[in-house]
Amino acid sequence: MTTPWTVTLTKAGRTKISYPAVGVADDGDRISVRAPWAAEGVRDFGFVRFEPGDVFVEHYWRTRWYAIKEVWSGAGVLKGWYCDITRPVVVRSGRIVVEDLDLDLWVSADGESILRLDEDEFEASGLKASDPEAAAQAIRALDALDDQAHTPTGLHPLLT
Repeated sequence: MTTPWTVTLTKAGRTKISYPAVGVADDGDRISVRAPWAAEGVRDFGFVRFEPGDVFVEHYWRTRWYAIKEVWSGAGVLKGWYCDITRPVVVRSGRIVVEDLDLDLWVSADGESILRLDEDEFEASGLKASDPEAAAQAIRALDALDDQAHTPTGLHPLLT
């Protein structure tokens, strides 16, 4: 499957970034694409660096409140998984539209580092007041991914 896609990440109704990707698989619920690092330059988070040449294999679900991005170096070495807590994606007319809900989880390739990220941004977003059901779904999704990451098989069962 080499279908061209455009992935658009939104936050609070605004487009954060939009970039081209190539389809890898689509089973009707999960759609997977491959895309190069789309931002300019290097982004060093302290626990991982995203940089030109990196490749992301991104997995989105139409029914789940998260997306999982496998992060590979340009040399083909797995860096880990960056998990975005999102609303279920909307797929239409060659576009994958993803609404970011601020919460994230990082899982290093060796599974030794599992970090919950941006919980302060989530609290400050006001989602709990404006859309309590979405906020509850987001928290459940983060907890479920965190729990899965701490199992012996890690996130792999979600991606097979």
